[in-house]
Amino acid sequence: MLKNFKNHQWLSSVTIALGCTFSSFAFADTANVMVFGDSNTWGWVPVENVAPTTRYPKEVRWPGVAQAALGSDYDIIEEGLSGRNSAFQDAGIPIAGEGVDGDGAGMDADEYLPAAIASNLPLDLVVIMLGTNDARENLNLSAEDIAANIMKLGVEVSQNTGVFTTYDPAKVLIVAPPHIGNITVDWLAESYSQNSVEKTTQLAGILEPLAEAAGFGFFDAGSVASIDGIDGLHMSPESHKAIGDAIAVEISEMLE
Repeated sequence: MLKNFKNHQWLSSVTIALGCTFSSFAFADTANVMVFGDSNTWGWVPVENVAPTTRYPKEVRWPGVAQAALGSDYDIIEEGLSGRNSAFQDAGIPIAGEGVDGDGAGMDADEYLPAAIASNLPLDLVVIMLGTNDARENLNLSAEDIAANIMKLGVEVSQNTGVFTTYDPAKVLIVAPPHIGNITVDWLAESYSQNSVEKTTQLAGILEPLAEAAGFGFFDAGSVASIDGIDGLHMSPESHKAIGDAIAVEISEMLE
């Protein structure tokens, strides 16, 4: 009993010394924003042969740039996965370790998103930037197909209240990625043809009216940046900076 009393006295002293209470940390008024995307959200560093590669530091990646611009009143939660597409498994891109069952969400955003939302609640806003990997020839999707799949993800966000929780669904910001650049690696060019480039060029124009009709926010990342990395699929630090700063403005306006 005496030991507990002494501990209580110590906590009280620390609380007074800090000029605050511990509960003020627990209930800080912070806007929680999850960014959900592919390798250009994860921070893939473009290299001549595409892979293997490394990851840009947090302060260089566009979500980190947005965090710095928005400040401590916002918490940017990164959910980027290299190879992620809007709605399909992809056996050609390994994600499980040796000896591990590879079944599961994998690269399929539609499968993984509900758990990502629930595990990060409460959320005020979810930013979705996908579409590049969907343009691959083997998936045989039109730009309209890709847009429809991305909109389905937005609907999931707008309805997801977690696992036995009473949180309101998050708002949605749909971001059209910059269109594919100049791909010079032969094996990659087989997957991303000129037709693939055209699909990603068309995507913003298709997504914008759909997002507005659904009550979602929309931003065309290609209006401020480009896929300017040497591999034709990934972005330079300059493009990450431009997108991060621009999306920070969109986030602020949607949550003001």
